[in-house]
Amino acid sequence: MRRGLFVAPFDVLADPGLVSELAAEAERAGWDGFFVWDHLRYSAPVTAIADPWITMAAIAVRTERVLLGPMVTPLPRRRPLVLARQAASLARLSGGRLVLGFGIGDDWGAGEFGAFGDETDPKVRGRMLDEGLEVLTGLLSGEPVDHAGEHYTVRDVVFRPAARIPIWIAGRYPNRAPQRRAARFDGYFPIQLETPEQVAAMRAEVTGDLVVDLQPGVDPAPWGEAGADWVLTRVGPSEIDLDAVRALIAAGP
Repeated sequence: MRRGLFVAPFDVLADPGLVSELAAEAERAGWDGFFVWDHLRYSAPVTAIADPWITMAAIAVRTERVLLGPMVTPLPRRRPLVLARQAASLARLSGGRLVLGFGIGDDWGAGEFGAFGDETDPKVRGRMLDEGLEVLTGLLSGEPVDHAGEHYTVRDVVFRPAARIPIWIAGRYPNRAPQRRAARFDGYFPIQLETPEQVAAMRAEVTGDLVVDLQPGVDPAPWGEAGADWVLTRVGPSEIDLDAVRALIAAGP
């Protein structure tokens, strides 16, 4: 079992320089990964949000060992070509330590899709995610991509990524579609799990990394024993106390 931090770059943490400093502290304390949320807006009382890609770039140059990545990026609200360029650049900057987390995102609460004119139907976003992943993985393969689909068009594009980038797929438990999607990639990040037994039930079907996140103070051992490859400790999303975050990090995994 590997241990990581699952950090919402909100409010006091909406500062890429500060978050990169915390990532360096986490690396020294023995954590294996440092992953950041990807949001454009969030429910009250959150008011400030940092861009995850700029934050991850800052983390990449302040650390040497920890894995990093967005957990998770809603691919349906992004252009796969632009995202592939960002990912390839960040993979190179980090020395191959990038993990990409993808999902369909949520529109409840803050209305993160509807507020910006993006697609609100989760079934449509699911199709957009599948098509976007096809385009993005094609681009990251270094092979020519000529794609004209329902949602995306890419004509005769070739670029050379630094190295293969692992992809984890997120989904709300117990929905089956995300788990089936994850079977084509490198890992599955089910959210809203309640018991380690749920991990054990999925372990027989998930061949890649099985990733869970827990609140601070929850014992990770039963989750690892149930089959989780990664256990992430959640930081945020609201009422983030910087001193408490530093103490959590310093305590190590």
